[in-house]
Amino acid sequence: MKVAIAQISSVLGRVDKNLERHLELIEKAVKEKAELIIFPELSLTGYSLKDLVPEVAIRPDSSEVMARLLAASKDIDLVIGLVEERRENPGIFYNSAAYLSLGKIAHIHRKVFLPTSGMFEEARFFARGHDFRAFPIGSNRTGLLICRDFLHYSSSYCLMADGAGLIIAVSAAPGRGITDEGSQCFQSSPNWELMGQAISYFSSAYVIYCNRVGIEDGATFAGGSFIYTPDGQLNLKLPYLEPDFSLQEINLDLIRIARKNRPYKRDDRPEAIWRSLGRLIRVQDED
Repeated sequence: MKVAIAQISSVLGRVDKNLERHLELIEKAVKEKAELIIFPELSLTGYSLKDLVPEVAIRPDSSEVMARLLAASKDIDLVIGLVEERRENPGIFYNSAAYLSLGKIAHIHRKVFLPTSGMFEEARFFARGHDFRAFPIGSNRTGLLICRDFLHYSSSYCLMADGAGLIIAVSAAPGRGITDEGSQCFQSSPNWELMGQAISYFSSAYVIYCNRVGIEDGATFAGGSFIYTPDGQLNLKLPYLEPDFSLQEINLDLIRIARKNRPYKRDDRPEAIWRSLGRLIRVQDED
């Protein structure tokens, strides 16, 4: 399976311009015979939206923007980032990622862990998602995460327990803490790479992380997108800070091989986790 990662800088608040850039890169990926292209978090809108959130929101069932992307998905699978407003819940907005395939919406994930500290204000403008679930794409199961979701290892565990062999995390992560080391630009960068390596190895899953670049509202987005194999090996690493479009062949048969050799998935007991969490929640409620 050939995967394209579009490490782009979105134009803040300009869905029209961002859509055209998406379509250009989708066309390029199709010409390169890619089967999946992945864009970053909020790729259609930019990140630092604040009061612009209602202005750029998309209703997936009626949006012309979504209609054009769905048409493009007949030739290649897409993962896109958007502000989502649902018809049945008007005026409530989500930081969402959508997986489009064969002209249909295969799945929409709504960001669960909304950072609201320091420079982050997401919970002021977005509603929280409620769950993590895998979904079928061909013979494989796939899961989506958005930025901070990925740094909570429980999120990836839920996807692994649901059978995901491909975990896709889209992000708009700014770089923090300057380092003099030539191998990395920011002290925060290893957080993502360590999680990618650990989750891929212990979930026996491909982990694909697509981060954006560019500057918005004083924040510099770090880039550094990557792919880890189900053996925890780095398969692809994109540069920090710079826009990039990269293609990588991934071998989905490695998921089966990894799970045969390291039976973490076979021996998983989600019911034990469920009981333990239930006990913890009951104790917290009693307090």
